[in-house]
Amino acid sequence: MSTTTRRLTTAQALVRFLAAQYSERDGVRRRLITGTWGIFGHGNVAGIGQALLEAGEDVMPFHQGRNEQAMVHAAVGHARHLNRLSAQAITTSIGPGATNLVTGAALATINRLPVLLLPGDSFATRTANPLLQQLEHPVEADLSVNDTLRPVSRYFDRVNRPEALIPSVLNAMRVLADPAETGAVTLALPQDVQAQAHDWPERFFAERVWRVRRPAPDPAELAAAVAAIRTARRPLIVAGGGVHHSEAEAALQALADATGIPVASTQAGKGSLRHDHPADLGGIGHTGTAVSNDIARTADLVIGVGTRYSDFTTASGTLFQYPNVCFVNLNITALDAHKLAGHPLITDARTGLKALAQALSGHRVDASYEAEYRAGRARWDAVVDAAYTAEDSAVPTQAQVLGALDTVVGDDDVVINAAGSLPGDLHKLWRTRSPRQYHLEYGYSCMGYEIPAAIGVQLANPDTPVWSLVGDGTYLMMPTEIVTAVQEGLPVNLVLVQNHGYASIGGLSEETGGERFGTAYRYRAADGTFTGDPLPVDLAANAASLGMDVIRARTVGELRQALTAARASNRPTCVHVETDPTPTAPPPSAWWDVPVAEVASREAAAAARERYDDEVTARRHHL
Repeated sequence: MSTTTRRLTTAQALVRFLAAQYSERDGVRRRLITGTWGIFGHGNVAGIGQALLEAGEDVMPFHQGRNEQAMVHAAVGHARHLNRLSAQAITTSIGPGATNLVTGAALATINRLPVLLLPGDSFATRTANPLLQQLEHPVEADLSVNDTLRPVSRYFDRVNRPEALIPSVLNAMRVLADPAETGAVTLALPQDVQAQAHDWPERFFAERVWRVRRPAPDPAELAAAVAAIRTARRPLIVAGGGVHHSEAEAALQALADATGIPVASTQAGKGSLRHDHPADLGGIGHTGTAVSNDIARTADLVIGVGTRYSDFTTASGTLFQYPNVCFVNLNITALDAHKLAGHPLITDARTGLKALAQALSGHRVDASYEAEYRAGRARWDAVVDAAYTAEDSAVPTQAQVLGALDTVVGDDDVVINAAGSLPGDLHKLWRTRSPRQYHLEYGYSCMGYEIPAAIGVQLANPDTPVWSLVGDGTYLMMPTEIVTAVQEGLPVNLVLVQNHGYASIGGLSEETGGERFGTAYRYRAADGTFTGDPLPVDLAANAASLGMDVIRARTVGELRQALTAARASNRPTCVHVETDPTPTAPPPSAWWDVPVAEVASREAAAAARERYDDEVTARRHHL
């Protein structure tokens, strides 16, 4: 029997294949690979670059990036906003273009978010050897710089022959579309193989649908979970990012409404309940609210839904202090479901929550417990009000910047952040109004994520106002994609907070005895330390030079007006504000284990070690 074939290069075949892939969940079908980001060099310009040009925008939309790491961040932000049901590809040359992907790949895999990486590689035939930018290893001749991507990829392959692409790319799609396996997927593409022609079976280019499963809970696991919940006096739900990925917010609300069990959220899970829902306690852990952490300390049962129980969430193993506290872990990933020696409930979040609600019919927590956490919520609301409040003529604190933004955003606006001191203030204070409004990348807490991620979100949802919140430290890490936003005509909004240094690490340094060493953006003083006058850096002018409209705000009143103008604009707009360093946000109400020097001659470090030794005694293993 003859099989119809099509003669294409490996790169052309790959692009055509990717354009025909779809994901489907709940009967809704969408493109799995919605576009490709790229920066071209000798390792991909005549391969993937030529293939994208030949295919055209209708087949595979192309986005021009300025930094390879930033392109991954944009793709990750895009995938997260679309609940992991679509992804984007990244093509790079060999050498530094490829190794620049590593940080973005780690971010994607740690956060369980899909992205397809297509770095160029050295010649499979080795006819050009060593190639420009090729790594030579004395005893591993098949090693290339792309091998740095192996530990941060959920799937890795090097396609050394054209026909090897078929099984490789099928496996790549399987991992990207699997909610329990997804993360960064890397297909290293040797430069010569990209350009080689092959007779491809036509069936390779047929539309293919990857169904995103909603596995139901095992009956025995469900029964054990229900029994644990029914006997608990003080249960607490910890909502993680899996609630959003599964679109399980309504199912979570139904369970909370029916049972009265309160809900605290991780950074990834914030917004699982609307901020004004009676059962919503806000963030949990080191950056969480006082009411969440107070309830967590006395909870006799913790029901984790779609959370991986990061260090911040558990306050470094010190938060859940009830002597016999138990855990029920509802998660689609077995690794996370078995954490903290919990009862695993391995299932899709929405399916599992619905099953729990049905099995718990008629069950409700004691009225006194509801009254307790609701009173705590009311007290916290007053704390937020106080942190946000300022006179219009005042220079705003960072918390008051958030307060001004809170008065401007609509229910569906998206607020993006990742690193610095802002995640702590946002987790404690932000009043989230819709499931995807709060977009915090805190699995990797990667400086430089915010601006490219805003572009990815804006591409995913063009009609939604998107806000990228950055401090000066983060801005200086990666402002490059401002140019991309201008080029694409994407009206992303940048709120640039100038506080002259690494504010978050400065505070942590002071707390741990480091005396804020190396954290301020200042001239050197006479003693050689960076304690002189602030540097005359004009970041607003820099943003303007990259093509953004810039509005400078000096007071709370001016800031509110600037934010309103930015939201109404159809161009990329930067609102620049210099903040009062006096904190108005409440301090952490839970611990974070950052080890302190056990021996030191400086008084600050010795005092910090005494505090550390006191705190660490509360840490425990849950068995």
